[in-house]
Amino acid sequence: MTEPRIDRRAVLRGLGAAGLGAAAGWAAGTGPAAAAAPPNVVVVLIDDLARRELGCYGNTFNETPHMDRLAADGTRFTNGYAAAPVCSPTRASIMTGQYPARVGITEFLGPSGDDFLPTSFQTLPETLRGAGYRTCLIGKWHLSETYTGDVRSRPGNPWSHGFTDVIASEQKYIADGDYFYPYFMLPDLPQRKTDEYLTDRLNLEAVDFITAAHQQGVPFFLYLAHYATHAALAAPQALVDKYAAKPGAGQPGRNAVLAAMLEVIDDGVGAIRAKLAQLGIADNTVILLLSDNGGDGAVAPSTPLRGAKATLYEGGVRVPMLAYHPAGPTGRVVDTPFSTVDFMPTLLDTTGTARPAGVRLDGVSFAGLLTGGAAPARGDLFWVYPHWHNPGAPTASVRRGQYKLLRYLHDNRTELYDLVADPGEATNLAASLPAKVQELQAALDAHLRDVDFFPPEPSPANLPTLVLEQEFDSGLGGFTVLAPGPEQRAGTVQAAGGLLTVAADGAPAFALLRSTVAATHTDVAAIVSQRTYANAATTEQDTLFTGLIKDANDYFLVWYNHRLKRTGWDVRVGGTLTGNRVTQLDSQINYPGPNARLACQLHDDQLTAYAIANGGAWQYLFTADVGRYARLDDPAVRGQYKYGFGVRLDGGTIAVERFAVRRR
Repeated sequence: MTEPRIDRRAVLRGLGAAGLGAAAGWAAGTGPAAAAAPPNVVVVLIDDLARRELGCYGNTFNETPHMDRLAADGTRFTNGYAAAPVCSPTRASIMTGQYPARVGITEFLGPSGDDFLPTSFQTLPETLRGAGYRTCLIGKWHLSETYTGDVRSRPGNPWSHGFTDVIASEQKYIADGDYFYPYFMLPDLPQRKTDEYLTDRLNLEAVDFITAAHQQGVPFFLYLAHYATHAALAAPQALVDKYAAKPGAGQPGRNAVLAAMLEVIDDGVGAIRAKLAQLGIADNTVILLLSDNGGDGAVAPSTPLRGAKATLYEGGVRVPMLAYHPAGPTGRVVDTPFSTVDFMPTLLDTTGTARPAGVRLDGVSFAGLLTGGAAPARGDLFWVYPHWHNPGAPTASVRRGQYKLLRYLHDNRTELYDLVADPGEATNLAASLPAKVQELQAALDAHLRDVDFFPPEPSPANLPTLVLEQEFDSGLGGFTVLAPGPEQRAGTVQAAGGLLTVAADGAPAFALLRSTVAATHTDVAAIVSQRTYANAATTEQDTLFTGLIKDANDYFLVWYNHRLKRTGWDVRVGGTLTGNRVTQLDSQINYPGPNARLACQLHDDQLTAYAIANGGAWQYLFTADVGRYARLDDPAVRGQYKYGFGVRLDGGTIAVERFAVRRR
């Protein structure tokens, strides 16, 4: 490959056939004189690419000459980090310069929901646009809510965050790959070439945008966010055949389809650099290239790093990261950790753009390093990923110097690694270095308090005020019995002698017990303690619920199914049931009684589930954002619900011995 494929096509035609809303609604100001022109910026973001897949990081199967040349002409980071092990939160960190947990986006955003990047955040493109830049997103955004209705009206859409041009960016949910025309996620995007391949198309649009912005005489910020190499993998067959014929094809780390996809991305990098040189602006353009998280473990291993996408081991968050600055040294290799939270301060300083007043940036500026100076003082780096997402589990971690502490939020297990001596995280040093564990535990605890994303365990120390307590010594104590769901049958409900029992009596039953106490507070936990489960051998439902209840048709509850060892949450609004089963926990958790407890903690518009087995400690289960169903962070909305709990079973009897509500 002596020339980038995109140049050989001779189809560089301007923005007439660009995608969604190209250049819409933006009027340029007067461009600065050429001698004083601020630098242009190009960010190339690759989806789900493990660090080891690039030649400059040691790969000998894939062919990435243009990216390897970028590394040789600039800086290669050996400790480049994504702020999260999945895509949306990393993208939020690039846009805001803040940790994903502070932004409130810690998981990839699904096809519906209220999670999106709020316009209250002053973003990088918004700030650069205010400084006279033309700002362009080409490709994947994945920070908006919902995929219905007018694109520009969707909360968190890219125009609302400062992009003047939005080209070929998803209108429908991204799902599992979409690479050949017609594109299901881009139904309004016409093809520019027969049998068009999406990655090729994005490369073409990038070159066209650079041409148009240069002709306009304004500095530009180009954010080229590829959908590749996200699975399901697909590439032009001729390229796949090329790699399939190479020695070792099909062996671990030698994926012919992935290599073909990566070659097309690499051609685009070459085309961009060739166009910058042709236009005479290569000496005034900064380029950053990276992946949004580690590679998909089902596609390619991350060796020698441990873990993969969706884990906080290094294979999930340490990514390829290259930087080119025309004033910087060539062939520089930097070990100082450089994170996506550092992008906004780095690029603002690089372009001479004032930082927005009153905006907190978690990252530090590497602008001086890019031009040949020393690395900045690198403080702690943090990751918070409170989700069950195969292959990962709810975790948080901190890196301080050479040491990294990882904590499993489910059971508070901790692991400590020396990343300099042991980058593969093979040797857990937690037992041999207790002082270092204590030091980093304290730092991580302080960070979790600082970002205020999810509440700590529902202990009396954290929630000292008792709002409600019922031990069922004599009757239901004012609780109302409701029968929701398809059963619409509460079964036999009795309360006496310190126990409330629900029996199915030969037919499935679902009983909700609604208290008289309104949910007037946030940072509150509804805690139910059970004595025994039904333990019927052939049933599927043996489930305990707790949370907020309005009536039989409206509730917000977390649950634990003892029969299936499964946990999750249910929301019913206006009689319509929705929710999420955290099936990765199947047969992996066990919370038997007596005195086992399930807690639903309300924090803003999130439900956090904790559980405790008899004689054990509180264990974190999950956090669910339920704001799309009702804004529980609004006191008027929250106050319509009462605290309560429930039991659902197919046979036998479940006994509950206590229900309590505690708050700060």
